[in-house]
Amino acid sequence: MINLIIKRQKNLKNEILSGLTVALALVPEAVAFAFVAGVDPAVGLWAAFIVGFITSILGGRPGMISGATGAMAVVMTAFVVLYGLEYLFAAVVLCGVIQILCGILQIGKFVRLLPHSVMLGFVNGLAIVIGLAQFGQLKQNQHVIYNAASETFEIAGQWMTGIPLYMTLGLIVLTMAIIHFLPKLTKAIPGTLVAIIVVTLLVQFTPMQAVTVNDFVTTRQAVAAEKDHKITLFNEMKGRLQVDEVHAQGEILAATAMAVPVTEQDRQAGRFQIPTIPMTLKSLGIILGLAMTLAAIGLIESLMTLTLIDELTETRGNGNRECIGQGVANIVSGLFGSMGGCAMIGQSMINIRSGGRSRLSGIIAALSLLCVIVFPPIWNCVGMIPVAALIGVMFIVVIATFEWTSLRLWNRIPWSDMFVIVTVSAMTVAFDLAIAVAAGVVISAVVFAWQKSTHINTQINDSDGTRTYILDGPLFFGAVTSFKELFNPTEDPEQVVIEFRSCRVYDHSALEAISSITEKYRSLGKTIKLKHLSKECQALLENASDIIEVDLMGDPDYHIATNQFDG
Repeated sequence: MINLIIKRQKNLKNEILSGLTVALALVPEAVAFAFVAGVDPAVGLWAAFIVGFITSILGGRPGMISGATGAMAVVMTAFVVLYGLEYLFAAVVLCGVIQILCGILQIGKFVRLLPHSVMLGFVNGLAIVIGLAQFGQLKQNQHVIYNAASETFEIAGQWMTGIPLYMTLGLIVLTMAIIHFLPKLTKAIPGTLVAIIVVTLLVQFTPMQAVTVNDFVTTRQAVAAEKDHKITLFNEMKGRLQVDEVHAQGEILAATAMAVPVTEQDRQAGRFQIPTIPMTLKSLGIILGLAMTLAAIGLIESLMTLTLIDELTETRGNGNRECIGQGVANIVSGLFGSMGGCAMIGQSMINIRSGGRSRLSGIIAALSLLCVIVFPPIWNCVGMIPVAALIGVMFIVVIATFEWTSLRLWNRIPWSDMFVIVTVSAMTVAFDLAIAVAAGVVISAVVFAWQKSTHINTQINDSDGTRTYILDGPLFFGAVTSFKELFNPTEDPEQVVIEFRSCRVYDHSALEAISSITEKYRSLGKTIKLKHLSKECQALLENASDIIEVDLMGDPDYHIATNQFDG
């Protein structure tokens, strides 16, 4: 990884400045992720505050920043369209309950068992996702379009061109240059904060034109209100339309210009209220699937980010405490009408790079964000920040997050590890984090099983008309074929002994293989003895009492993975 991390000691100034920097970067990200999920920007902003504040206090990793994230927002989109906000808030609450249970059951520690190749794929994939998300902010002329496949309405835009594009790219490059070169001159002030201030002043006090945070939020709110209004109108008219008229009317409605005022929702974000859904098993069935998906994605991203920060800061967080902290944060988030969240690798990297090492930086970031939400004068100041400056900040985060050394490992590590890295990276971008990590673990497990299957060897000793096979290595489902190929029943002598002292039998597939081999020898009229086989194996080998040689002092005693024995 390119080392853009600045080594800093804990001190109050660094924590405060780092927290303020993170808060500035959180605003457009929270708004953008809210629109990804199909909810009001306030829902995303309150989620960023609530989740960030609670996890900073209760979480297991000082210096890690949590809030509304794209990984969770993506899986919320279709759910919100189908069932509405109240069901989403209920699912977020249930997600928190599941995460707390994971912490109590100490599931958090298992993240450290993930293969390093999966971690590399996760980091690279998430860096790509963060980078791609920034390009969406280079679009203008946001408008509503009709999606014939899903029979609903979406928000689309046109790519910037000409002078606006060149101006935006210039501001992005300037932001990145300040962040990169300022630490070479002084480390007294975080380069990220200086870059945001300089670019903001440049835009405000020169004729230079750029889209600001306030422009971004106002435009998105107006388009979102128009989209929701058109969805309502379309659903009302669909019942009166013929099947072949639906798409045509959808296209007409999407093209119709409408100025829809942005009104306050009946359920305002930031206000305590138990989600108003029927307390029935049907409702539980609706929210359970989304809750489990959100819990899995949230914990995977949080725990893997925790592990990454552990490596960067050479400290150690508490995975189980982080599970509980994330769970409490999501429960409170759902009850206060926000979309929930988890650890944010981008903002966490900004915080660590700016000198944030303790819980204080996360608390400052959350409280600063709260001030932005509830105090209009502060929002007006933050609203003047050019979106281009924040894009530049996130591009620096992408560069720092991506594991560049993995690109040079293609001919230095096993092909299977490189395959896992590429697969997890690609699936993180194409699907979501939970699917990508699960796929990486499965691939790694299959590769491990295949490699272990070739590690069973045998030494053959012949004496006094008896052939002895001395086995060495694990015997499990993956090694069954190799095990069977070690023997030659037709050419072996009349007396055969299989020695298991250096061989452990792991599962029922291995037992079936042993039983098959012994049956082959017995069908040929030959005598076979099994030595030093565990008591569990002896009990499970049917009709084999006459072929097992029992050695009370030498036979091993261990459990094997089989339901037959456990039952």
